Amino acid sequence: MAAVPATGTVTLVCEAVYLPARATWVRTVRVTYDQRRIREVVIDGQPVYSFAVRDTQIFTALDNERIQVDVAAQSWSSDFRGLSTAQGRCERS
Repeated sequence: MAAVPATGTVTLVCEAVYLPARATWVRTVRVTYDQRRIREVVIDGQPVYSFAVRDTQIFTALDNERIQVDVAAQSWSSDFRGLSTAQGRCERS
């Protein structure tokens, strides 16, 4: 019987400032991983259906918002249908 790889979870709380409205939203990103890959990404309690990983960045979309989270730099950036953009810092919780 094969050994089950150890898993871990990182939760980031991000304060994203949406322009042009200058509204600040707190976004929560939970990343579940094992020793080989990221297994699940959950944003604001909602699992995303697909995501791509490049180095330390996770690319995904949720409700027509294209989202990019850099886990190492702990940053958030997103674009909502070209009508609004957001940038912000994240902290581990």
